Amino acid sequence: MLNRIFGLFSHDIGIDLGTANTLVYVRGKGVVINEPSVVAINIKTKQILAIGEEAQKMVGKTPAHIVAIRPLVDGVVSDFEVTEQLLKHFFEKVHRERFTIFPRPRVVIGIPYGVTEVERRAVEEAAMNAGAREVYLIEEPLAAAIGARMPVQEPGGNMIVDIGGGTTEVAVISLGGIVVSRSLRIAGDEMDNDIIQYARDQFNLLLGIPTAEEIKIKIGSALPLKERLTTPMRGRDLVTGLPKEIIIDDEQIRAAIKHSVAQVVEAVKETIEETPPELVADIMTKGIVLAGGGALLRGLSALVAQSTETMVHIADDPLTAVVRGTGVVLEDLESLREVLLPTAYRR
Repeated sequence: MLNRIFGLFSHDIGIDLGTANTLVYVRGKGVVINEPSVVAINIKTKQILAIGEEAQKMVGKTPAHIVAIRPLVDGVVSDFEVTEQLLKHFFEKVHRERFTIFPRPRVVIGIPYGVTEVERRAVEEAAMNAGAREVYLIEEPLAAAIGARMPVQEPGGNMIVDIGGGTTEVAVISLGGIVVSRSLRIAGDEMDNDIIQYARDQFNLLLGIPTAEEIKIKIGSALPLKERLTTPMRGRDLVTGLPKEIIIDDEQIRAAIKHSVAQVVEAVKETIEETPPELVADIMTKGIVLAGGGALLRGLSALVAQSTETMVHIADDPLTAVVRGTGVVLEDLESLREVLLPTAYRR
């Protein structure tokens, strides 16, 4: 009875709790929030100053007593209390127009495949403490496949490669479960770090993470391009300590991120090698689907196709594939219940 009353005043929410960005799906409305998973804290007073986009603007620009941190590392909770505050912020933002004093939503959260029992419990407890009345967990590759409208509950091989900020998840799915998978702690963030290291080694230039990410988005690629792309790279000269700008091209950035891209491709090949032959035959027919922000890297789909000799498709709006998958589960919780992980907080 109490559950039904809370349901009248609360939305059902799907969350892609990512290392770089958190996306929120509201049942009946679609994706309503896409904000950075960043929280700005005053370490003197322990007060939270900003969350999401406002906090992202502060990264690398704060005085010593204010830190802008990501409470999730490689897709798992590294700071429990800050993650709780992050979730509470998004719950309140979603319910703002309903004037609900204590929103108590049902929540479906995507988590990386293969996380430990402790890491899984940390996500559940953070969501419950933030105000959820029921918490459901789903593995991100499965959510991405559902969001990409792949027939995951049928007896046939479906291969998804979800390249996020902190992790790359490669999975072969059949009958609503993961048959073979790889979870790699190399993804978009690692490529940003590669660019920072390359700038330091080649040009004695110190870059910030937002600058490296912007360069990757503007001119990053996995294969040579038809037209040469260039962009300015601005940072601090490590020799003189003064501001410095150089013009960099796509070939240099390709060289910088080559190692990380190669490891992602290798993970895809290794997963195929372990897949039962009947499912491999299905994958050859249907192709491999790329999701997550990393799927937008120029030439990556072509490189994966070339390396695996298999068709590769990019999911529609790959950035939102996981959160749309949680939304599909929310809309039809009874028939898709089997794809969810067992949780302690389901009443």
